[in-house]
Amino acid sequence: MTKPTALITGASRGIGRAIAFRLARDYDILAAARSEPELQSLAAEIRAGGGRCTPIVLDVTDAAAISSALAGVQADVLVNNAGVGIIKPLLDTTPEEWHRQIDVNLNALYHVTRAVLPGMVERRRGHVLIIGSIAGRSTFVGGVAYTSTKHAVQAFAECLLLEVRDFGVKVSVVNPGGVATEFGGGDPAAKSWALKPEDVAESVAQVLATPPNVLVHSVEIRALSKKP
Repeated sequence: MTKPTALITGASRGIGRAIAFRLARDYDILAAARSEPELQSLAAEIRAGGGRCTPIVLDVTDAAAISSALAGVQADVLVNNAGVGIIKPLLDTTPEEWHRQIDVNLNALYHVTRAVLPGMVERRRGHVLIIGSIAGRSTFVGGVAYTSTKHAVQAFAECLLLEVRDFGVKVSVVNPGGVATEFGGGDPAAKSWALKPEDVAESVAQVLATPPNVLVHSVEIRALSKKP
C-alpha cells in the first residue's frame, strides 16, 4: 500500500534526522538538507529498515532553489525543522549572524511552506508542523536574534492555522526545551540532562497521529530534570 509522504527540512542531523527515522514507519520520507553525504547516509539507514527516503539537497535560505526543488512535490505532511541558533549579546552579533538566523528560522519557513501548501489546500488535507522552541515564549541573555525568530514562529503558525483550517489543513508547533544535539554549540554528550532528539520525534509522531477532526496546535516538551 502507498504510504503518505512527509517532507522534513533540516533532516540530515539532530532533531530532523530523528524525526525522519520515526516517521519512516508510517510515511515515505522526503529528506531535505544541505549535506548530501549525511542525507545519503540517512536514506540508506531508512531503506535498510524497510522504509523509503528520497534525499533533497537544498539550502533553505535560497528561495529560488526551494521553488525549483519542491515544484510538484505533493506532501501530506511538512515538518519545518531547519533552524540555527547563534547565541550572543546583540552588540556581539554581526549583521551576517543576525540575517542568517532570520533567513533559516523564519524566511525559510515562509518559502518552504509557500511551496507545499497550495497542494494541501487543493486536496483539502495536510499537516504543517513546525519545530519551535520554548524560547518562543521566553527570553534569555544572548538570545536577541534567536528568540525573536522563535516568537515570530508562534505568530506565523497561529495565523496560518486560522487561514487554512477551513481547507482541512492542520498547523501545529512542537516547542522543545533543551535537546542533546550540537545546536547552539557544545557537545551533545555533555547534555545528559536534556531531551534526546528521539523524544522530540516521538512528540511529532503523536501530534501527526491525531484523528482527522482533532488538532493539537501547540505542544511544549521538556526534560524532567533541570539544567545543572
